Amino acid sequence: MFFKQNKSMNFTPGFIMVLHTFGRDLKWNPHIHCLISEGGYSDNGFWRNTRHFNYTYLLNAFRTALLNEMDSKIGPSFKRVKSRCYRDHKDGFYVYAKPNKCDPKTAIQYIGRYLGRPVIATSRIDSYDGDFVTFHYNRHEDDAYVEETLPVMEFIERLIRHIPEKHFKMIRYGGIYARHREIDKKLYRIISREKHRIFRSFNQWRTAILSAFGYDPLKCECGTTMLFLELYFNHKRVSLEELYEKVMSRSRGKRSSA
Repeated sequence: MFFKQNKSMNFTPGFIMVLHTFGRDLKWNPHIHCLISEGGYSDNGFWRNTRHFNYTYLLNAFRTALLNEMDSKIGPSFKRVKSRCYRDHKDGFYVYAKPNKCDPKTAIQYIGRYLGRPVIATSRIDSYDGDFVTFHYNRHEDDAYVEETLPVMEFIERLIRHIPEKHFKMIRYGGIYARHREIDKKLYRIISREKHRIFRSFNQWRTAILSAFGYDPLKCECGTTMLFLELYFNHKRVSLEELYEKVMSRSRGKRSSA
């Protein structure tokens, strides 16, 4: 879809893919949540917005890509199943495409919800008497409220089947969000000029701590803002900015060599 915009410039979007293996009733229901940027970045450093997504193409492309990948992994024994999938799903595989999430706050809430989502929230567990567990959910098909009671061991069985294998990646980043791409060094060019000040602020120690750990290192518990005077390291007075730059350059060196 992005490639067709301009084949010579190779427009590439960014996408985050999250694999979920559970449905609302906790049964086995593998599916993928995918967040795609509304635009692509070209090889020559040009950004192009995309407002229209061809959902008919998306349905068929998802079906073809998934079946071809399974065919390459499973082998000849999958041929018959693959043919039946094409016959039974002539319009492609199911893809529920939500409206755009261009509002930053809404996008962050959407991403956060799915990146760290547990199999079931404790708020959905209504009761436990030692032998049975009662929980509720809204059925996906018609949004009807459903209450279900299961024996404890069956409830646990539904939960543990969704624990991934060790080192299995449930979240994948692709396109411009993927790491270690040579072209990423030029991505800063697509940031609008009025946002350059915000972009540069992420290289400052105070902003970096705030964004990484969620607290302001100069904000006192009493509510006042402290004044940073000086820093001592190995019994010597040093510049905090200089020390921060050394640590960051060392960290960037390790990532590039990894």
